[in-house]
Amino acid sequence: MNTIEANSVVMKKLLIFTVVMFVFGFALVPFYEKICEVTGLNNLLQADTLAENPQVDTTRLVTVELDANIRGLPWQFKPLQSSLRVHPGELVEVMYEVRNNSDREINGQAIPSYSPQLLAKHLKKLECFCFSKQVLKPNETRRMPVQFVIESGLPTDVNTVTISYTFFELAGATAATSTPKGTQG
Repeated sequence: MNTIEANSVVMKKLLIFTVVMFVFGFALVPFYEKICEVTGLNNLLQADTLAENPQVDTTRLVTVELDANIRGLPWQFKPLQSSLRVHPGELVEVMYEVRNNSDREINGQAIPSYSPQLLAKHLKKLECFCFSKQVLKPNETRRMPVQFVIESGLPTDVNTVTISYTFFELAGATAATSTPKGTQG
């Protein structure tokens, strides 16, 4: 086999590999969305879904309590309001504030939790700082929004829910590989 034939074989293999990897990349998106749907974590609500289902239950109000915690971080973290009352189906935006009280840049990730647990099935988030890691420079303060909808299918006997976020330091994460998100979550 001469050099031209060998190069042709390698080129064909590379093209096949490229096509397979491209298809694999597209297949990961629905796989990831299905995992998030099943687990109830990072449940993004697409804007077109919101437009299709603008049903706001104005006959009922749900109290939403907001909670913020840190584990092993020299940060201050709090919601700008501790609770609010919302109609199921209503688009809501709340703000959280985080401050790095240290003299070093730190990578953190917020993990959500819900009470009662069934809220995870009825809470759809459009925007949340918990979707990505956050990098805070020394003494930096940042306000971060969370946009969500509590679906009108929430059982009627549930009148109070709690949305809680806990920030953890990302061990081994380097600031050089991440970009601060500003007010994006």
